Amino acid sequence: MREPKPGTLEGEKQMLGLLVQWLLSAIALLIVSRLVPGFHVDGLWPAMIASLVIGLLNATVGLILKIITFPLSILTLGVFLLVINGLMILLASSIVRGFHVRGFGAAFWGAVVLALLGMLIRAITKDA
Repeated sequence: MREPKPGTLEGEKQMLGLLVQWLLSAIALLIVSRLVPGFHVDGLWPAMIASLVIGLLNATVGLILKIITFPLSILTLGVFLLVINGLMILLASSIVRGFHVRGFGAAFWGAVVLALLGMLIRAITKDA
């Protein structure tokens, strides 16, 4: 895939797509905070920051952990990936003000609900 030139319509569409994805991820965090006990977000801005931090953690620390624990992920048919995502959510809650997760149980179930919402968001925005 070629890189779009800055200032082109294609580049602007990609940037808008990233911003929409970021907003939808933040809204997903707000939904999770309503569904999962022990998972709390103070508002849209903390949700935006938390979704950004969770994404960065998953792209760095989470990626390394997923590579190291790949055999365990295969043995558990991918369930262990939810454990790693829960750990990244718990780590993000210790970094982001206004985003609180009480314990690993809430982080794990939050990761489950976020994964389901993420699939729904990707299905809806795939054609957009």
